[in-house]
Amino acid sequence: MTGALDAVIQGVLLGGLYALFAAGLSLIFGVMRLVNLAHGDLIVLAAFVILVVAEKLGLDPFAAVLVAAPILFAIGFVLQHVLLNRTLGRDLLPPLLVTFGLSIIIQNGLLQLFSADSERLRSGAIETASIALGGGIAIGVVPLLTLLSAVAVIVILNLIFYRTPLGRAFRATSDDPEVAQLMGIDHNRIFATAMGLAFVVIAIAALYLGLRANFDPTIGPARLLYAFEAVIIGGLGSFWGTLAGGIVLGLAQTIGARIDPEWQILSGHLAFLAVLAIRPRGLFPRALD
Repeated sequence: MTGALDAVIQGVLLGGLYALFAAGLSLIFGVMRLVNLAHGDLIVLAAFVILVVAEKLGLDPFAAVLVAAPILFAIGFVLQHVLLNRTLGRDLLPPLLVTFGLSIIIQNGLLQLFSADSERLRSGAIETASIALGGGIAIGVVPLLTLLSAVAVIVILNLIFYRTPLGRAFRATSDDPEVAQLMGIDHNRIFATAMGLAFVVIAIAALYLGLRANFDPTIGPARLLYAFEAVIIGGLGSFWGTLAGGIVLGLAQTIGARIDPEWQILSGHLAFLAVLAIRPRGLFPRALD
């Protein structure tokens, strides 16, 4: 019984990390219907940016991410404004091809700059700190912070989308960019702002990726897969669904690992297929309106 409860707790905590991976992807798709195949590599890129800031300025990773976030916002804004806005339209193929190419460029660029060696963000004692719950069950402080950060990101994104003028512009542009343009909304700038905001979320995901595991320039596609599965399980266009999707994926992996360590990744994929078989549009499908 204790083992099963521990698996559930660890699965929920792991789901927080997957929800962070997926939140930026959900934001980008919800605003501009852009399927970003470079999303996982952008998370890895952000982790290396945080690593460089931490090393060069002598900062703890939690402080370094505060410095890196505005830099990443600017990178995301420029990337969308200069490159990705040119690919958007009724045809889904151009953004897929461009983001696939961007993925390859990021991976090879990082390999040239940092080699294939694994890196990790170091934050001292907090990395191994845990909270005892009794009965032989303990939860790590960093995994708990990951889950709390995921919930905070989802809450903030919902507040931005449904309680601010910027959110109204996001929703209007998502519904009909041409009509929004006629109403005085520059949809190119709105899309660039959305991408910049997604890069800030990516920075938070990268922080916890680097604190919880080693990372190298080639692991981006696997992070992309987890993010896609979490978004689709939860339902396209729903931020809370993205959190639920991440938790479902995390639970499936930890429970599968309890049965057989070799089943961990496979169990997540099977849960993804099972949800699609029962609810093809995900658990909580909702367009951003």
